[in-house]
Amino acid sequence: MKSHVKAVVIGGGVVGCSVLYHLARAGWTDVMLIERSELTSGSSWHAAGGFHTLNGDPNVAKLQAYTVQLYKELEEISGQSCGLHLTGGAMVADSPERMDFLRLGHAKGRYLGMDTELITPSEVKAMFPLMDEKNFVGAMWDPVEGHLDPSGTTHAYAKAAQKLGAEIVLRNPVTELTQDADGTWNVVTVNGTVRCEHVVNCGGLWAREVGRMVGVELPLLAMEHMYLLTEDIPEVMEFNKSTGREMIGVMDFKGEIYTRQERNGVLLGTYEKACKPWSPVTTPWDFGHELLQPDIDRIAPSLEVGFRHFPGIEKAGIKQIINGPFTFAPDGNPLVGPVQGLTNFWCACAVMAGFSQGGGVGLALSNWMVNGDPGFDVWGMDVARFGEWATLRYTNAKVRENYSRRFSIRFPNEELPAARPAQTTPLFDDMVAQNAVMGDSWGLETPLWFAPEGTEPKDIVSYRRSNDFKNVGNEVRATRERVGVTEIANFAKYEVSGPGARAFLDHLMTNRMPKPGRIVLTPMLNEFGKLIGDFTIANMGAKAGSVRFMIWGSSAAQKYHMRWFEQRLPGDGSVRIHRFDQTLVGLAIAGPKSQALLANLTDVDVSTSAFRFMDFREMAVGGAPCMVNRISYTGDLGYEIWMQPTYERLVYQAIKEAGEEFGIADFGMRALLSMRLEKNFPTWYRELRPIYGPFEGGMDRFVKLEKNDFIGREAAAKEKAALDAGQPMLRRVSMIVDAVDADVMGDEPIWAKIGDTDYGTVEKPHGYGAPRFDSTGAAMQATAKSPSSETDGDASAVLGLRDGDWRVVGWVTSGGYAHYVQASLAQGYVPAALAENESEDLFEIEILGKRCKARINVEPLFDPAGEKMRG
Repeated sequence: MKSHVKAVVIGGGVVGCSVLYHLARAGWTDVMLIERSELTSGSSWHAAGGFHTLNGDPNVAKLQAYTVQLYKELEEISGQSCGLHLTGGAMVADSPERMDFLRLGHAKGRYLGMDTELITPSEVKAMFPLMDEKNFVGAMWDPVEGHLDPSGTTHAYAKAAQKLGAEIVLRNPVTELTQDADGTWNVVTVNGTVRCEHVVNCGGLWAREVGRMVGVELPLLAMEHMYLLTEDIPEVMEFNKSTGREMIGVMDFKGEIYTRQERNGVLLGTYEKACKPWSPVTTPWDFGHELLQPDIDRIAPSLEVGFRHFPGIEKAGIKQIINGPFTFAPDGNPLVGPVQGLTNFWCACAVMAGFSQGGGVGLALSNWMVNGDPGFDVWGMDVARFGEWATLRYTNAKVRENYSRRFSIRFPNEELPAARPAQTTPLFDDMVAQNAVMGDSWGLETPLWFAPEGTEPKDIVSYRRSNDFKNVGNEVRATRERVGVTEIANFAKYEVSGPGARAFLDHLMTNRMPKPGRIVLTPMLNEFGKLIGDFTIANMGAKAGSVRFMIWGSSAAQKYHMRWFEQRLPGDGSVRIHRFDQTLVGLAIAGPKSQALLANLTDVDVSTSAFRFMDFREMAVGGAPCMVNRISYTGDLGYEIWMQPTYERLVYQAIKEAGEEFGIADFGMRALLSMRLEKNFPTWYRELRPIYGPFEGGMDRFVKLEKNDFIGREAAAKEKAALDAGQPMLRRVSMIVDAVDADVMGDEPIWAKIGDTDYGTVEKPHGYGAPRFDSTGAAMQATAKSPSSETDGDASAVLGLRDGDWRVVGWVTSGGYAHYVQASLAQGYVPAALAENESEDLFEIEILGKRCKARINVEPLFDPAGEKMRG
C-alpha cells in the first residue's frame, strides 16, 4: 500500500469503483480505493441489478443514460462481463392519474432523446405474458431498461481502473480521518496511514460513519428492501422459446412492485408502505456478506395486488426471498459533491439506484474534482441541497416517507407531511390561524395560499387546476389593485463585510457593486460562464471602517452558495461572510397602496423622490429596527422589510392594522410566483441553472463585460459574441399558452413548426435500444407516429426527429396561471433564432399528452415599461 496518493476513495461498492475508474480515466492515476472487506461487501452484492434511464429530474436522467451507455465500453476495457440484459421495460398505469404521470414522463423523453412510447396494456402483455392487461389503462415503453450482474459490473469498474494505474486495497478498514494545517488528509487504516490531497466518501452503508469521522452528519438512512425469486415458470420458458427473447421488466405503480425475468422464473421486488429502517443510528462495522431476516407479512399487501395484476406469478413457487439494506437520502437522490466547510472532502453516497446512476455519479464527481465543475447540472444530487435541519430524526422520517412512496405519484401541488414542521417563524401560528396552506421551503414552513374561512386549509392534489386556483387569483388581484403582505423568511440572507468586501463581490458577480444605500441585481457564474446564482445585493455603507453588503438569494442554495463563497475567500482575513438563515426574517408589501402603507409605519420620508426604486435603508418600521429594500419580486410597487425574528410579530401586526384602510390582504408564495410570471421574471433552479449562460438566460442587462475580470467573464464574452453572430444557441422566453384546465409544470417539450430549417438541436443522450413485440410476440421496432394538437400525444418523436413540419425545439422550465392578466404562461428555452418570433401558429407546448398552441410574448404582460414598480 502506497503511503502518499492524490486521492483516496473509501468504499468498494459499485459507486466507489466507478469514482475510482473515472478519476483514473480523467488522468488522476495516482489514486487508491480502500475497502474494509471485499468489493461489493455492502449493498452492491445483493442488489436486484436493474437499470433504467428515466428519472423525475431530466438532468439526473441524462447521467443515468450515460451509465447505461458505459457498460459495453466498460466490458471492452476491463475484459470483465457485466452480465448485461438490455430487455427494455414498461411502466403500467391502472388509473387516469397514473396515465397522466406517464404522459409527463414521455413528454420529457422527447427533448432528452429517449425513445419512449405510450402503448396499450395488450402490447405490454405481448412482452410480459404473465400479466392480466384488464387491470391497466395504459403504459409507457422504454427500450433502454434491463438488468445486469451486480458483482460482475462492480469488478468491471475495478479492473478498468486498475488497468489505468489505480490501486485497490482490500480488507483494510479506515479507522480515522485527520487533516493537517496544509490541507493534507491522513487516512488512518488498520494497515497504516495514507496521506492524500482528496478524500471521497463512497462508504455506502457506512457513509454516515465515514462522515462522522470529519464531524459531518450526512442525511442518509438504510432501509430493508425485499425481493423474491420464483421457481421456474412454464410461461416464461415458452415465451423465451417462441420469441428468442427475454421477457421485459415491468413496473406496477398500484402494486408498488417491479418485476422482470430471472433465469426461467421472475424476480419481483416491492417498495412496501410498511417499510422498515435498518440500523437507524449506527451501522455495525462487522456487517458484511449477509442478508436480513425476510418478513413476507410486511410485503403481503403489495404481493396481493401484484399477484392479482400478474396472475402468472401467483402460481409460481417462491425459491428465495432476499432482504438486504440499501441507503437513501430524504428525497431519494444521491448525495454527491464537496462538503461545505471542509477542504477536499467529497461525497458519493446514498446512491440507491447504483446500477442506474453509478456511472453518471462517477463521471460528474471526477469532473468536479479534476476540472472544478461536474460538467452537468447535478443540483438534484448535490450534497449541499440539505441544510442543518436535516438531522438524524428528520432523515429517518423523510426516508421512510420517500421509500413508501417510491411508486406513488408526486403531484405538483402536493406537500408531503413527514418530519414537519422542522422550522417555523414567529408568524407560524398566525398563518395557520388565518387558514394558510403551508408548504415546506428548504425545511421552513411557508404560507402557500389562504383557504376561505370555514373550509379546510388543504390542497386537493392534481395535475390540473385545483382548489387553490380561485383563492390564489383573489390574492393576486388584491395585491395588484390595493396592497398585499407576505412572509419572505424563506429567502437566503448573507452579510459580506471587511475592507476587501467590494473587491471580493466584484470578482464573484457579473454586475457592478452598488453605491451606499443602493441595490443591484446580479447573476453569479462559474469558471465556464454558466449561471450558478442570482442575487439581490445592497450596499449598507461603512461601519467602523468596514464596508458592509447585504445579499439575498435562493434559500435552497444556501449551502451551495456558502461553499462557493468560502472556497474563494481571500486568505488574509479581509473579507468576512455571515449566513443569517432564520436569524433574519422578512415581510414584503406590494401593490399601488404599499407606499402609503409604509409611510404610515415609519417616521422617515419614503416618497418616491426620497426613497427611490432600488434604494436600501435602515429604518424603524412599526417601531422595530428593520432593513428595507425598495424592490419587489411581484414586479409591482413594493418593499422588502427585514428584521430579527423577535420583531416579526410586532411588524406584521403593525402592517395589518395600518393596512386596513387600504384593504390589505395576505398572499402566499403561489400568488407571488404567479405575479413574477406576469413580469417574465426568471427564478433560480428553474430558469437559472448551471446548464445555461447569462445571455441564454436573458440576464444581459446585469452582465457588465466591461468591468473587472469577474469569474466566468471570458466564457460569458464568448457567449455574447456567439449570440451576436447568430450562432445556434438557446434563449429564455416567456410564452402565452392556450391551456384549458391544466398549466405547465416544467420540463414539457416545446414544438415548433419550422419545416426544413435547422436551428440546432440537443444530441440524443443514448443511441441504442431494444425492440418491443407485437400482439403475437414477434419482435418489432418502435415506429414514429404523427402527433397533432388533437392526438393523445403517444408519439415516439424526440428532439431532433422530424415529424412533418413540427419538431421539438426546446423545453419548459416553469410556468402556471397568471391571474391578473388572465393568461396561462410558460417560461422555457428555444433556439435564439426563434426567441423573438411572436407568430401565432409557430409553437405548441405538450401538456399531459395534449399539444396546446403557444406564442412568445417578448414584453411582460403586466406593466411592460416598469412604471409601477418605479413608482
